[in-house]
Amino acid sequence: MRPAEFIAFSACSMMLTALGIDIMLPVFAELRAHFGLGTTATATAHIIEFFFMGQVAQIVFGLLSDRFGRLAILRTGFPLYIAGGVAATFAPSLELMYAARFVAGAGASAVFMTTIAGVRDRFVGDQMARTMSLILTIFLFTPVIAPFLGQAILHVSSWRMVFLTPPIFAVIVFAWSLRLEESLPRERRIVLKWANISQSVKRVTGNRVFLRYMVTTTLLFAALSSYVSSSERIVGEIYGRPELFSWIFAGIGLLMAFFALMNSRLSTRYGARRAIRWLLVIYLVLAGLLLLFTFLTNDPPDMRVFFIAVSLMMALNLAIEPNSGALALEPLGHVAGIAAAVYGTVFFFIGSSLGAVISHFMVYGVFPLVLSFFIIGLIAVLLVFGDRRPLLQKYSR
Repeated sequence: MRPAEFIAFSACSMMLTALGIDIMLPVFAELRAHFGLGTTATATAHIIEFFFMGQVAQIVFGLLSDRFGRLAILRTGFPLYIAGGVAATFAPSLELMYAARFVAGAGASAVFMTTIAGVRDRFVGDQMARTMSLILTIFLFTPVIAPFLGQAILHVSSWRMVFLTPPIFAVIVFAWSLRLEESLPRERRIVLKWANISQSVKRVTGNRVFLRYMVTTTLLFAALSSYVSSSERIVGEIYGRPELFSWIFAGIGLLMAFFALMNSRLSTRYGARRAIRWLLVIYLVLAGLLLLFTFLTNDPPDMRVFFIAVSLMMALNLAIEPNSGALALEPLGHVAGIAAAVYGTVFFFIGSSLGAVISHFMVYGVFPLVLSFFIIGLIAVLLVFGDRRPLLQKYSR
């Protein structure tokens, strides 16, 4: 592949993760009706959460890709994603749909992880930064477009066709991947030994700096996953404005993209630790104001106030995560691969599990989510400000 084609292919591969979530959110009302659930049922949120939980497989896929190469794992991920997506579409029960979504999420983790690894294998320094920026620019438009696409398909077909769209798109990208060449030559592959893996995991999980920032990211992702998985029901059932869902979701997506770009400048100018501290303080203040407003009024609070606050907190979340991830991995350059795999697995799996608990309690209002925003923001601020190392301290790679 030439560079332009490789960038387009990589963006489409990474889009499968976002498409597997965002396109189906507008059809959850029809899904509740199909399974005979009431408007207060929170069960549809688990369809998203089990997809997130499937990311637990990335620690296994990460190790296997270092041993057997990127293409072998990439081409394992596509069939899992496609099979899981088709099985979820025709699942006779929600329980079987959850299991299928977990499989699809595992497949998505393999595709996503090997795509990023492939970029890293091919490019370094400024070239890698430029390539990833172009890929992410395309990727970040998925949350903006996908809900409208889901609604458009629903107008001419059923919710099943919406569910089938991601696996159909995956088939196309899978066929496209046959043009891709292996990026990890045999001489650079590692031999997997349990003793080495176990020792590396112990080093990672015993590092206090890593644990501090991994917990911060995990808690913030819990709030994000709870909101994303429940967003359709919040807009459509709790606030009774289903026609606004796609517009609200797209607006938040655009704001998140803007904050992600803004953070690249903040972290460059002020450093990741200063940036994350002030971003989290702003997050906590917004969460506190929303909690106070909800106490003083009713649950749910005024729709405009709620979504302005949530939009800003979701955007801040996306700006905070890159800083938190970089700081977590900073002292572990000697075991960066294992550290990245543990970090990603924990924050996806445990974060989405906590998000499922929050969503479970959002039956008649949004107070459980509002309270979670504040508690999570408070703990995150305490964790980050508890890092008392000199701000200029660096680690060798």
